[in-house]
Amino acid sequence: MEPLSIDELASRIPDGSLLAIPKDEGGVTMAATRALIRREARDLRLLCVPTSGLQADLLIGAGCAASIECGAVTLDEQGLAPRFRTAAETGTIKIIDSTCPAIYAALQAGEKGSPFAALRGVIGSDVARNRDDWKIIDNPFSESRDPVLLVPAIRPDIALFHARFADRHGNVWVGNKREVIIMAHAAKRTLATYEEFFEGDLAADPGYAAGTIAALYLDGIAPAKKGAWPLAFAHFYDADNAHLSAYAKAARTDEGFARYLAEYVIKQLVVAR
Repeated sequence: MEPLSIDELASRIPDGSLLAIPKDEGGVTMAATRALIRREARDLRLLCVPTSGLQADLLIGAGCAASIECGAVTLDEQGLAPRFRTAAETGTIKIIDSTCPAIYAALQAGEKGSPFAALRGVIGSDVARNRDDWKIIDNPFSESRDPVLLVPAIRPDIALFHARFADRHGNVWVGNKREVIIMAHAAKRTLATYEEFFEGDLAADPGYAAGTIAALYLDGIAPAKKGAWPLAFAHFYDADNAHLSAYAKAARTDEGFARYLAEYVIKQLVVAR
């Protein structure tokens, strides 16, 4: 598989796509996120697997997202996600409230070709009461009343993430980030950035095969050294907490967010190696 440029990769995500993105520590491609903002992507329907932070906040603040389904959006130690909070308070984005188990179960159903998944633990919650697309039924295999929750399968249009390695065949290695593997299996198309090129065959290497997503599931890959920056990435580099703190402060106002976009997104960065 011939690698793409970051901008070419971003161009393969159509406006209006249901876009699955991983949690902050799961392999977020901030490089592709900035490229999406530069190309002025619109009406994306974000599916956080199962939460998000800076990535969702940037896409929402830049006007790229029409809706978001998530368990939470937060900047963790840096506090609330300011652009998400503003959009929620002003009603400029549709929020589909969910839970981590429900999102995982729905993606696993999509991965397996099942129309729905059954789970427990959410029954009786406000989340379940406010989801018209979730159904509670009696377990048909139980002789006594036994309610279970059914959630419809989710098949994202695009799964987007950052991987540690890619090889010449188009395989990518994500290690123990199992949610990213589920995303790739469930999605109609999968796009990934990667840190480094791997000289061998990841799928055939016994040291890497278990954490490899086969090229069969990939529709495009692009090199992106420090592609998750300023987020941490897979025990490879730490989060840039000073940068994240500065973002959290700047993004509290429209003017501060616009300055951040101009400095760190609109102009293409050369991230320190």
